[in-house]
Amino acid sequence: MSAGDPVGCTVVVRRERTGTEVLVLHRAVDGDAVWTAPSGCRRAGEPVYAAARRALRVETGLEALDVRAVDLSGPWAVFAAEVADDVVVDLRDSRHDGYAWLSPDDAAHRIRPEGDRTHLARAAAVPAVRLAFRPLTRADFADVVAWQAQPYVARWWSQEATDVAGAERHYGPALNGEDPTRMWVAEVNGRSVGLLQDYRIGDHPEYALLTARPDAVGMDYLLGEPTWVGSGVGTRMLWAYVRDVVVPHYPGLREVFAAPDHRNAASLRVLDKLGFTRGLWFDEPQPDGRVDTVVGCTFDVARILGTT
Repeated sequence: MSAGDPVGCTVVVRRERTGTEVLVLHRAVDGDAVWTAPSGCRRAGEPVYAAARRALRVETGLEALDVRAVDLSGPWAVFAAEVADDVVVDLRDSRHDGYAWLSPDDAAHRIRPEGDRTHLARAAAVPAVRLAFRPLTRADFADVVAWQAQPYVARWWSQEATDVAGAERHYGPALNGEDPTRMWVAEVNGRSVGLLQDYRIGDHPEYALLTARPDAVGMDYLLGEPTWVGSGVGTRMLWAYVRDVVVPHYPGLREVFAAPDHRNAASLRVLDKLGFTRGLWFDEPQPDGRVDTVVGCTFDVARILGTT
């Protein structure tokens, strides 16, 4: 594993009964005070996502879950998964002799070390939501205009859709099949909340020269519903988008690339949590004539998800 790679993974498993409960495991060899979330070390060369799913399976018997990234930026990767309230836990690892479903506060009092408490609190705080992605249509243009008018979006997003006519000029060619960019609307709990797009960087020669990533797939994104900003839902949305929408569509894809403005700390932090690596800074000309300094961030598909 290269420097900075996660050496292990924690998977915070939660269910909803009268409230949120998280799964904690009791370690048989360390005394009554030692409880942990499901976790395990990463094997040499093992994709981070695969390590998390393996640790969850080995320690709890839980499989076929939607395991999602919470924060992959540190030495210990944090994932989360939601389960039905009647799920059966099978303690397969002899190091554990019991388990409990506890409220996040109760679990925090039992878990040690301190870092594990932080991981659990971070994962448990992300709202349980239903995510979906569908192709953008012209019926969405009014929403796109409203999203791009949000101050926290407008500061960083080129003025592509200040009105519906502008949305048609900018996004119409992609909807007509004249531009290979794929356009998506993100939905949370059945409501449209954001815009995403992905494209082969090599289809845009000038951008390919700027990024030095002609074989990568680029993506752009915005979360236009203020309710979800800062909640962790944006990270969850982009993880599902990269894993389930982008990577499967491009066979043999090695890298996904995004380039936020260097001052956009929130967007850069989201990419960090998804496992993107910050790299080249470069100046990107914008349609209105200004030039933005952006940070090229790369998602190594094999390192995080495994080969496709």
